Amino acid sequence: MTKAFTREPDVGGPEEEEDGPLEPRSPAGAKNYITPGGYRRLQEELKELAVTIRPEVARVVSWAAENGDRSENGDYIYGKRRLREIDRRMRFLTKRLRAAEVVEPKGRDVPGVFFGATVVVEDEEGERRTYSIVGVDEIDLERGRISWISPMARALMKHREGDLVSLRTPGGRREVQILSVKYIPFD
Repeated sequence: MTKAFTREPDVGGPEEEEDGPLEPRSPAGAKNYITPGGYRRLQEELKELAVTIRPEVARVVSWAAENGDRSENGDYIYGKRRLREIDRRMRFLTKRLRAAEVVEPKGRDVPGVFFGATVVVEDEEGERRTYSIVGVDEIDLERGRISWISPMARALMKHREGDLVSLRTPGGRREVQILSVKYIPFD
């Protein structure tokens, strides 16, 4: 049998599962809520992968394959691995976009904390923090965007301005007061 009919070894082990282990996921049976901005970013990433990145990597792999022996051809081996990673990410994004339920936070007229809210809280020491409750695909801790399934968001849900909310943290129980709740658009 020629080398052309043998299967390449899967390199990488368990971290190369179908969608990767570090991809965010909603709880089983839960909807994949997402803001319009988050949905748009996922669509843009998928388009960039499909239209620009994947064709360029495929071109490099094709060129490397023409150079002969593939077993020690770094461009070919790395390129094939990169194509698998890109394909896996594209499958993941396609699934997430299909399952997405876009929720527009702007202009919501609800008195409490729900998906899409931007909440300002103050702890016992007087430290203020702002959190925006977004979908699991939009988490950005540096910008204060937390998932609607995170412990912090779940504790804040359905509370109103002025409420004291008890949080269980690694350092013990803490209380925060909700100073404001707004529904503004996210970029």
